[in-house]
Amino acid sequence: MLTERMKKWRHAFKLDPNRALSDAALERIGLSGTDVVIVGGTDGITYENSQRLIERVAAYPVTCVQEVSRVDAVVPGVDGYLLPIVLNTDDIRWIVGNQQQAVKAFGDWIPWDETAALGYLVLNPDSRVARLTRSRTDLSPQDVTAFARLAEHLFQLPALYMEYSGTLGDPKLVAAAKKGAERLPLFYGGGIGGPGDVRQMAALADTVVVGNLAHLNVDAALATVEAVKGTVRGG
Repeated sequence: MLTERMKKWRHAFKLDPNRALSDAALERIGLSGTDVVIVGGTDGITYENSQRLIERVAAYPVTCVQEVSRVDAVVPGVDGYLLPIVLNTDDIRWIVGNQQQAVKAFGDWIPWDETAALGYLVLNPDSRVARLTRSRTDLSPQDVTAFARLAEHLFQLPALYMEYSGTLGDPKLVAAAKKGAERLPLFYGGGIGGPGDVRQMAALADTVVVGNLAHLNVDAALATVEAVKGTVRGG
């Protein structure tokens, strides 16, 4: 099951179908030893560009899952599907509306064992995703801990994602999330510029997601794989 495999992920690359990535860079990512490649993004996501990137990733021996941000961009045949649920949104569509529409469209064909909800806390107020989802980003450590406890105990989500999207997050808030997510896997993504950043977040979170860096500087992105795997969780 996807939910069980997610617990073992320590490092992930998140690749945006709407951004350029050379064949040479993708080959290095596909052979890097990362635990998973997540295909997804916020702007310009279509079935065509998602399928094209997923087919390119499939050439390499790495798990590939799709983060479903648009119902009409779902590509069959990947190793799993992640359905985002934004916990700190003021727009109900990002908690249950978009997900209900996806199930309405594909419910008879959804591979449920390979589909998982992914709880999000979107925390960079200047990011496109924060504006799109109308997320409340001015959260205190106590707020974050409470959201994490809701995700783990009340909603029983398989993982919680701290999304900073373009800026390096506040370690105190990441630690506050881990305080609430005692057994719930904690993902972190945003602003990773190299091994130093990734070690800092890997010591707090269970899984570190490297996104923009993979498109901007593949050498630095590849260095994060060993940096994450050489860092003890909670160390």
